[in-house]
Amino acid sequence: MIIILRPSASQADADQILQRISDCGLKPLCLPGTERVVLGALGDERKLGALHLESHPAVERVDAVLAPYKAVSREMHSASSVVTIGDFPVGSDRFFIVGGPCAVEGLDPLRLSAKVVKSSGAHALRGGAFKPRTSPYSFQGMGIEGLKVLRQVSDELSLPCITEVVEVADVEAVESYADAFQVGARNMQNFRLLTALGKATKPVILKRGMAASVEDLLMAAEYIVSEGNQNVILCERGIRTFEKGTRNTLDLSAVCQLKKLSHLPVLVDPSHGTGVREYVTPMACAAIACGADGVLVETHHCPQEAFSDGAQSLLPAQFEAMVNQLKAFADAAGRVI
Repeated sequence: MIIILRPSASQADADQILQRISDCGLKPLCLPGTERVVLGALGDERKLGALHLESHPAVERVDAVLAPYKAVSREMHSASSVVTIGDFPVGSDRFFIVGGPCAVEGLDPLRLSAKVVKSSGAHALRGGAFKPRTSPYSFQGMGIEGLKVLRQVSDELSLPCITEVVEVADVEAVESYADAFQVGARNMQNFRLLTALGKATKPVILKRGMAASVEDLLMAAEYIVSEGNQNVILCERGIRTFEKGTRNTLDLSAVCQLKKLSHLPVLVDPSHGTGVREYVTPMACAAIACGADGVLVETHHCPQEAFSDGAQSLLPAQFEAMVNQLKAFADAAGRVI
């Protein structure tokens, strides 16, 4: 439920109502706006009804949030949220570009790729220390040593770093080294992991599952936000369809839906979305056009030697050219890079 206060309502009025919501076992939310304050209540709506808040002199009206996802719904929070990674405001008028290899392969290889990301003008470094792979015989990542390498290169180049977390036991370690968590498609509905990330403080980039609907993704985000971590960024990375010409089908219409239904920032991953190096830049440009707040792109200093996903990783010159091309599209869309 959302409780819209009158323009004349005081902070004391808001605090009193929030306390009543809390006392009846519901989770209170305060959503201050530019003109008036909106309060929220998550939980059993029958308990809220028993409070008869619509009769409070400071309350203008009480509305039900119809979407099954409450905290991430634009019904609950009409203004778009901004999530900060490092010092970059994701969800603002600035377009966020993340680059780096699929996996952390060692200090020197990561440093070479990261220098390309930095020199091109991108804003953050990606690289997986833990790699959930389809085949048990594929490279599974360097683990904790990979996190240490990622942190070292991140500090050297003053680039915030993002890496995937794959299980609850790794949350604390990843949070101590990375600037943001990434939840991959395979873990989008790992509800124990999502709950643990809701108790963390670092931002979470939540990727859409390969067979998940937009509502499934928003419900997964709700798990994180309902536990207290408001810093969630959604990511469209392609879904599995009958099409064989690309690794996945990049569903850019989902970006439009997500921006309409939720206040959370939205990124696009054209690397996993297509799996084809030549398609990455066009789809990154399309991401700006459909309203995305940033892109997550794989680049490697020598893709033919990459331990994973070399076929979809941009060459250094291609990554730099992509960033330059994105500047023109960002300008046309009223964004800056």
